Amino acid sequence: MSDRSKITLDESELPGRWYNIVPDLPEPPPPPLHPATLNPIGPDDLAPLFPMELIRQEVSTERYLDIPDEVREVYRLWRPTPLFRARRLERALRTPARIYYKYEGGSPAGSHKPNTAVPQAFYNAADGTRRLTTETGAGQWGSALAFACAQFAIDCEVWMVRASYDQKPHRRTLMRTWGATVHASPSPVTAAGAKVLADHPDSPGSLGIAISEAVEVAAADAQTRYALGSVLNHVLLHQTVIGEEALQQFAAAGERAPDVIIGCTGGGSNFAGLVFPFLREKLSGRSDPVIRAVEPAACPSFTRGKYTYDFGDTAGFTPLMKMHTLGHDFIPDPVHAGGLRYHGMSPLLSHMYELGLFEAVTKNQLECFASAVTFARAEGILPAPEPAHAIAAVIDEARRCTETGEEKVLLTALCGHGHFDMTAYERYLSGEMTDFELPQARIDEALTGLPTIG
Repeated sequence: MSDRSKITLDESELPGRWYNIVPDLPEPPPPPLHPATLNPIGPDDLAPLFPMELIRQEVSTERYLDIPDEVREVYRLWRPTPLFRARRLERALRTPARIYYKYEGGSPAGSHKPNTAVPQAFYNAADGTRRLTTETGAGQWGSALAFACAQFAIDCEVWMVRASYDQKPHRRTLMRTWGATVHASPSPVTAAGAKVLADHPDSPGSLGIAISEAVEVAAADAQTRYALGSVLNHVLLHQTVIGEEALQQFAAAGERAPDVIIGCTGGGSNFAGLVFPFLREKLSGRSDPVIRAVEPAACPSFTRGKYTYDFGDTAGFTPLMKMHTLGHDFIPDPVHAGGLRYHGMSPLLSHMYELGLFEAVTKNQLECFASAVTFARAEGILPAPEPAHAIAAVIDEARRCTETGEEKVLLTALCGHGHFDMTAYERYLSGEMTDFELPQARIDEALTGLPTIG
């Protein structure tokens, strides 16, 4: 199979279990805290927002959890997803590196997000939930949850960050096609949104604000629950189908384990989904890849944030989570990678970063779009702005291999296509796109609002 460009699996090879990395870590992650008592939260604290099965998964210490048949049935609409060898990109870069990408853009929503949206909708439907609320940045998660809710006959209400609501109108049209109600966030329909608008009528919004709005509505109605597209443990768990399939595909291709694995990070679900199964192999001593997270320079929670307890939302409705954060009051600049514009990072990934299990770098959006165009002209697939960050880092690594002559095996996840991002590509191609320089003073100011713990 050495000449293959696409490595595929049969539907019968679809993973039957999600992988939970927590039992394999050298140290357990710090627990989330109740903001009033500062004690670790329990299942009863989360019950107003999540069904009990998702709460069980959130705190599970089991290494593997079975994927329900009803979820796997929906997964089969697009899974298993292909693993591509980027031969044309390799030739364009004149690199001896072997570049692979796991392509998640073939799902109904065009991204990796349905991997968790489907089980979240399934468990909520089984628990009698009538409506799910959520936030969305670029619209990938909102689209995925709208699709998943349609599969299980649940109403869906989405708060979409205003910057992306304006930049990507077709994303909200897709959500509405699947039956969702979509609000621009901040919105006047919630107290949290109205407060922001009163102070900043032209606010571009943020994921933190949108989360506050969705949580506020869910908490006020016993038949409504909240769904999150990244950050939490159960969300990262569901995404591990990506890495589990990739391991099978590398074996099928007769390729050695990757030397470098690169993924973009906003809240962390795509990155975790790809790397957790490979980290299992690394922790067990079966391989030793370099693992690299890539985040936007305009929202650099890993590289410039503080590792501390903070709220996951702007209004302070969520539990306190220990994570790399820029401060829950931080409002990112409106870069086109809306899915990466989050003030914090997954607590689990933050803990693992502190343990030194992977490294992190930043990229500016002009470099990312230049790399995305290079990739599209070679491979034919137009990347979403989010995975363009990872592609930029892959190209950097491939060019280093050109200089050194090393035949490294590189792997990334192309977690979504850019067909709803044509306005961004038009701005780049016409020379209208700019980079945002993030002054340290803005981070320092946002960090002054961190909650006091102990």
